[in-house]
Amino acid sequence: MLHTRINPANAEPVLSVRDLSVWRGERHLLNDVTWVVSPGERWVVLGANGSGKTTLVRVATWWDRPSAGELTLLGHTLGRADVRSVRTEVGFVSVAFADKIRPGVTAHDVVVSARHGALETWWHHYTADDHARAAASLAEMAMAGFGERTFGSLSSGERQRVLLARALMADAPLIVLDEPSAGLDLGGREDLLGRLDALGADPTGPAQVLITHHPEEIPPSFTHVLLIRDGRVSAAGPIDEVLTSESLSDTFGLTLHLERRDGRFTAWAAT
Repeated sequence: MLHTRINPANAEPVLSVRDLSVWRGERHLLNDVTWVVSPGERWVVLGANGSGKTTLVRVATWWDRPSAGELTLLGHTLGRADVRSVRTEVGFVSVAFADKIRPGVTAHDVVVSARHGALETWWHHYTADDHARAAASLAEMAMAGFGERTFGSLSSGERQRVLLARALMADAPLIVLDEPSAGLDLGGREDLLGRLDALGADPTGPAQVLITHHPEEIPPSFTHVLLIRDGRVSAAGPIDEVLTSESLSDTFGLTLHLERRDGRFTAWAAT
């Protein structure tokens, strides 16, 4: 792996929210959420559509504003740090983030521009080492021959791998994956989940937060889960203890059976 080695035992949380609430007009999106992500942890935020998953993570990573609560991110406290500067230290992999990238930018430039927290190389200076690191990051994601391809010419799965390479390039201590399998076929999904699993299995790798509403999309190496329903956390903690048929049923509001085989989850409705 290309990232800087970390020692989870000696590091402060990478993300912390305390008594977080979000409301827009009369609508309450999140209510009194407290959540801490420590180095070395790989979290799944799991819930139904509209439950508040993406709102929680966007606010926790300073891409949206809270209505109440205390937030810290990578050692910085919201309101006491440069928001734009801190946000560049977080790696994002999502369809929404991919849509921000101009289609004509090459895959290599998407990756190397992470050095300055930009979406293109623009006027920034890049060293030979920067370009070599970008190439190595692409190679780690099996994209070695794609550096000169334009981002717009890549498949959905290839774009997600480029964004993962970008996160590795930036040495991001936290990678946020917002439904990264959306739009992928079965092969593309399994390829991406395999790469996320390998990244998560590395004890010195970055913390990860994966947003999904499908238990089968949870990589085996992920360690924790936060279950959310109607803007409230219904359960959170180590995945082996928290994610059960009962907790999943409560989260989705219907009776579900959950099974885990070879590290992967499968869920289905009771008949």
